[in-house]
Amino acid sequence: MSLREQFTDQLKVSMKAGDAPRTSTLRMILAKLKDTDIAARPKGVQQVPDDEIVGMLRGMVKSRRESVELYKQGNRPELVAKEEAEIAVIEAFLPQQMDLAAMEKAVADAVAETGAATIKDMGKVMAALKAKHAAALDMSKAGPMVKAKLGG
Repeated sequence: MSLREQFTDQLKVSMKAGDAPRTSTLRMILAKLKDTDIAARPKGVQQVPDDEIVGMLRGMVKSRRESVELYKQGNRPELVAKEEAEIAVIEAFLPQQMDLAAMEKAVADAVAETGAATIKDMGKVMAALKAKHAAALDMSKAGPMVKAKLGG
């Protein structure tokens, strides 16, 4: 079942259950997905594939995490709780993330495969990682690891 279908199924379930916060978050995801589809139309794509949806979801989680930090600084615990609840709903649709050891191995393998030797080769390594592990690898954490491995 595609992510798109999962969103609609989960929306129906949460509406029937009367779970207003979850329903609201799922509607937000579907609205963002619609915007993403519309933005992709000039490229000749009617509906973006699941891997792009995963990227969209990661972006949504990232922006909410940034909001959580700001709300904590502003002493707004009720808004922190709301954002964290949204993060939990969104993350339920994301594939399981690699742990630190698996990430280090993936980075080492990518460096070996691309023959990267200096920081100038970082782009090749990142492209190889993205091609192989896009769904399970947090690229924002992989970047510093690659940089450290290449001596940057």
